[in-house]
Amino acid sequence: MALKINLCIQNFLRALPRARATDSVTSPSVSYACKANPSFSANAEALKEVQGSVEKLELLKQKIEHVGIDCVDLCTVGQYNNVYCPKCRGGQSKERSLSLHINQDGDFAMWRCFQVSCGWAGQAFADINKIGQYNSQGQMTEDSLELEPLGEKLITYFGKRMISEDTLRRNAVVQSSHDQAVIAFPYRQNEVLVGCKFRTIEKRFWQAKGTERWLYGLDDIDEAAEIIIVEGEVDKLSMEEAGFRNCVSVPAGAPQKVSTKRVPYPEKDTAFQYLQNCKKYLEKVSRIILATDGDPPGQALAEELARRLGKERCWRVHWPRKDELEYFKDANEVLQSLGPYALKEVMEQAELY
Repeated sequence: MALKINLCIQNFLRALPRARATDSVTSPSVSYACKANPSFSANAEALKEVQGSVEKLELLKQKIEHVGIDCVDLCTVGQYNNVYCPKCRGGQSKERSLSLHINQDGDFAMWRCFQVSCGWAGQAFADINKIGQYNSQGQMTEDSLELEPLGEKLITYFGKRMISEDTLRRNAVVQSSHDQAVIAFPYRQNEVLVGCKFRTIEKRFWQAKGTERWLYGLDDIDEAAEIIIVEGEVDKLSMEEAGFRNCVSVPAGAPQKVSTKRVPYPEKDTAFQYLQNCKKYLEKVSRIILATDGDPPGQALAEELARRLGKERCWRVHWPRKDELEYFKDANEVLQSLGPYALKEVMEQAELY
């Protein structure tokens, strides 16, 4: 039964590529899909179940494509699919060396490249928050998201990462009332809740349904002429420990590499939609310090941000050495190992892009 449903969903996605996960079960596109695919049941409850599966598959597909894996539309749920590895492109033989497996329920994917010289592996989760997102007036609230103040477990976790309770309180960091090991980062604009990003201690991420694309910490740069952009919410909190409140974090991860194409028009630049949404905040900024992660994706993110924000007003942070072989990866690593004064010094040594 599960396989039949998943095959039906795949037919939906292939037959109707313009259908979106945000379409309601009564939308014209879904109605058309039902007529075009006889295997679809007209029963409303069945349609809702299919819609939920479509949402999960679409979210999972976006995450897989974000790390550079192509041809996801051609993959079959529940089977191992051979596709091109974005890291090695199949080596000298140009073979489809990446084994991609999407589980039967469509909520988890894992992959591994079997090229001896590569071996790249990873996984992705399609986490969809099923909790009601809005109150009776249609506004997202902490109550509708079922959030609660941080408990001792997560306060201790942040303490080990050198993030104080004062910083957590000022940034309104809370937790899910359903799971005390799930951190919640509320996103606000003009003090209004516009979204929420969840994270487990094991670094699994997802966003509340209805979350808008904004920079995290936006209200902290409302009057700033100089800002810092980091790659994660914890790094934004780390900057505050070093004395920098004029800091925001991007809401999503980093691309695997810099695009060779021209920067898309704003209305088509979906991966960086948050920059367009925050345009009025960013236009008045004269200096932008890019303090993204030091790994290749983090450097690719810095380049993509500079291309869109203007390299003439961007400065770049170089993280210090951890030892003879490695550099520190991000702001929180520096904070934990070297302390707030060292992190402040690193920021003050940023160089013009």
